[in-house]
Amino acid sequence: MASGDAKPAYLPEETIKSLRVAKVFRDNTDQINGMDFSPHGDVFVTSSADESLTVYDVDKPGVKATVNSKKYGVEHVTFTRNNNLVIHGSTKVDNTIRLLSLKDNKYLRYFPGHTEPVVTLGTHPNEDQFLSSSMDGTVKLWDCGTSAAWGNIPVGAGRPVAAYDPEGLIVAIGVGSEEIRLHDIRKIGAQPFSTLKTRMNNSPPWASLKFSPTGTQILIATTGNTCYAVDAFMGNVIWTFSGYNNVLNNKTYTIQPCFSPDGKYVFHGSTDSRIHVYNTDSGNKVCTLKSDHTGAIQYTKFNPRYCMFASSCSMTCFWISTIPAGTPAPRLN
Repeated sequence: MASGDAKPAYLPEETIKSLRVAKVFRDNTDQINGMDFSPHGDVFVTSSADESLTVYDVDKPGVKATVNSKKYGVEHVTFTRNNNLVIHGSTKVDNTIRLLSLKDNKYLRYFPGHTEPVVTLGTHPNEDQFLSSSMDGTVKLWDCGTSAAWGNIPVGAGRPVAAYDPEGLIVAIGVGSEEIRLHDIRKIGAQPFSTLKTRMNNSPPWASLKFSPTGTQILIATTGNTCYAVDAFMGNVIWTFSGYNNVLNNKTYTIQPCFSPDGKYVFHGSTDSRIHVYNTDSGNKVCTLKSDHTGAIQYTKFNPRYCMFASSCSMTCFWISTIPAGTPAPRLN
């Protein structure tokens, strides 16, 4: 959540259907491979395959800064709990995770340890900590103030994906694209306290998982043209979301969807340059939003504080509700 125990306002369906592109940014020359809003919702950052980070001021849309990382490359950029600090993975040299101060344009700390590319990064909701999963078959837990991982969870070969629950008490790890292992954050050296068998039939490999803001559902994105909402307690598939495209010009894209802050909607990009929105209570598609994108929309991200969201291909779009028309995006809490 954006602040303390504040809960986001319920977003009516009419508001969702009224969302339109308000601003388009063409600051990158290659596909965007990560993006995030700051905890307060006033700063937005993207990482791109063109080896740069771009920082935007949400209240006064425009490029705030561009940070080049030609030496290491960048991907999976994620804010820490500090509005000025981000972590990101590397695409060159090694698989080290790096902590960058956006204020000073300076690396503050390196986090070596993974021997293969990082797949996911996730920030703890209440502590200055984060997790990472890697193709080396491990999930690691880190403190932002220390370079060495304080937790290491071996999960075997494959592409493990991981996330914290909304309270930061549980680490969920998707293993083998078929089960979710739940670990108590206070007992990381122990075996998982629960293993959820999802029983998906012929599921494509999993690309990410994330809890809904209410903690009741887990959204599993795949490398195919389906994603799933899973019961966070039982592991059964509640909804299968489909109807979007993930292939463009014979290239397959991995698309990362997101929840709205109230957990009621899932926003999913597509290679048809549209956003497909689904209701998590009914599983039905709410609407399809036309965009200004010219390429595959791989990432969507909802602002934790304002009624707005962002989407990206090689360019970035900010979306706001047109109800009521002509007014700034309302605060959610």
